[in-house]
Amino acid sequence: MFEEEISKYEQVRSEYQSLLADKMDRHEWMEYNGIMFSTHSCAIEGNSFTVDDTRMLREQGMSMVPVGHTLLECVEMSDHLRAFDYVVSHLEHPFNEALLKEVNRLIMEHTLSYRVPGAVAGEYTTDDMAAGDTVFGDHETLIARVPKLMEATERAIADGQHPLVVAAKWHGYYEYLHPFRDGNGRTGRLLSNFILLRAGHPLLIIDVKERAEYINALRLIRTEGTDEYLTSFFFRVAIDRMTSELAQKRRNTRSVMFF
Repeated sequence: MFEEEISKYEQVRSEYQSLLADKMDRHEWMEYNGIMFSTHSCAIEGNSFTVDDTRMLREQGMSMVPVGHTLLECVEMSDHLRAFDYVVSHLEHPFNEALLKEVNRLIMEHTLSYRVPGAVAGEYTTDDMAAGDTVFGDHETLIARVPKLMEATERAIADGQHPLVVAAKWHGYYEYLHPFRDGNGRTGRLLSNFILLRAGHPLLIIDVKERAEYINALRLIRTEGTDEYLTSFFFRVAIDRMTSELAQKRRNTRSVMFF
């Protein structure tokens, strides 16, 4: 399954890697990715930061609150950038519950107590939950399945399954389990990218404009019991991003008249 998508993805990835990613300084490349990814991942959850706002926060820290934004949004974005840095610098870490909990702790460290008094960042929920039009399952039953999901994912990686397929499947079923009181989406998207980065693949950045399609693909796992839609969505988003950035680089390389 997904042979056609894998073939197209790998063709584009080869070009993207050689003409774009490999030509940039590693630190600058990850800074660019971290700002883009953090902006869109937080925007999916309602944060109103633009890419320029996130870049300003990255460069100046909490000494500068961008105009039109709340302090809560600034702290949320700052925590997400810190979690991103942690993931990038710990790609050798086993894909296990310790990693999962630490990433969620970093993402929610300074905002969870405001949103959910009494909840602890990085610890599983102690209550059943609902979000939007979704009522999640019994939290104790779902949380008990997390170790098996992490182990099965690590085996899939070791067995040589395609990293983007593994990332999509893990993400879909992790969101189904929804083990934390808050920050599940951001944690899931970041750890999907842990899988990709560890395999040497580009980051998957889901643009906030694609939020509705993304949420619907996740919903279909619950309503139809299939991750096919989410996996196809991951491939399309990944290919579109690489194709768009390659086109942008070509446009910005062409000759121009100075006078």
